[in-house]
Amino acid sequence: MLNHSLKKDAIARLEQALEEYKYSARKVENDAIELHDTRVYSVSIIQKVEDYVNQLANTPKEFEKYFYEVHINLASFKALSEISYDEKEMIKLAGGGSAVGVAAGVATAAFAPTAAMAIATTFGTASTGAAISTLSGAAATNAALAWLGGGALAAGGGGMAGGSALLALAGPVGWGIGAASLVAGGLFARKKNKEAALKAGQERMKIVKARRTLDATSHEINHLNAATHSLAAQLDQALCSFTNETKQNSYPSFSENERHALMSIINNTQSLSRLFMKEVGN
Repeated sequence: MLNHSLKKDAIARLEQALEEYKYSARKVENDAIELHDTRVYSVSIIQKVEDYVNQLANTPKEFEKYFYEVHINLASFKALSEISYDEKEMIKLAGGGSAVGVAAGVATAAFAPTAAMAIATTFGTASTGAAISTLSGAAATNAALAWLGGGALAAGGGGMAGGSALLALAGPVGWGIGAASLVAGGLFARKKNKEAALKAGQERMKIVKARRTLDATSHEINHLNAATHSLAAQLDQALCSFTNETKQNSYPSFSENERHALMSIINNTQSLSRLFMKEVGN
């Protein structure tokens, strides 16, 4: 039959592209989970530094300013991490069941709760940071849910861009599955050979382009994960060494070298917290 082999080849290439896309999507998901685990570890190190500084007597007032910035940088990560990622919760996103909110809920519900949390914190911490840093408790959680739904954040700004980023990553749940259903549903079988080949080729190019974006994003996440883990490990070691060597519990009793060493630890704590605000996927 005329152009039959052309159609068959085009569909086969589309199916191959879909498999490669799904592989890349799973890799991004796993990379996001690893980054989330590294950030949880980093939060524990930052807390150790703050606890140590808080138990010191007569520390300079400027230390409060440093840790205030640290709290802002961690605020959205903590808020997004504390959300209950289940299907009912995601479908009841801020926005009262709007089309955008429901779409985000359905898409996100397809991820396992751990993966949903990892994806949200990977792509949402910077987008929601300024807004959520001014909130706490339920208000912060509601603002985070609004980001996930693509709606306006309770504190204003950033929601739509953040929600769009999450939906874009949910490609395997969205049009990626849609393209697969074209094959499974026999749509190409009902089309003329040349028309089917053209349609399959168009769908394949969309998937190839999206996969390249995912691969670039995966590289970005891995680079951020490595930088975060390295700095957290160095900070942990520096704090352990400092506390083992310094027996005084009053800042004025510290030597000049000890004060410099503590200031270096606090500066690195700030630097580590700033990595939580690093944009991914732009």
